[in-house]
Amino acid sequence: MKRIGVIGIVIKGKERVMEVQSLLSAYSDIIIGRMGVPDHESDINTISVIVKGSNEDMSALTGKLGKLCDVNVKSALTSVEIE
Repeated sequence: MKRIGVIGIVIKGKERVMEVQSLLSAYSDIIIGRMGVPDHESDINTISVIVKGSNEDMSALTGKLGKLCDVNVKSALTSVEIE
């Protein structure tokens, strides 16, 4: 079963932006949409990602993102299941 969820990503600095982009591209098959907002004054980038996929796929993505230095990740999965 697939579920709908939201992943929030906060990146401090610019050093990890390309790594985050690469991971999001690798998991593009589960991404429905995303929005990125840079805060140049604070040197922080935030990205919200809406995903539709299996628990395993979403856990793999958030786990890889969370291992990156200066990257904070929070996810919320809904109880909505899609066949």
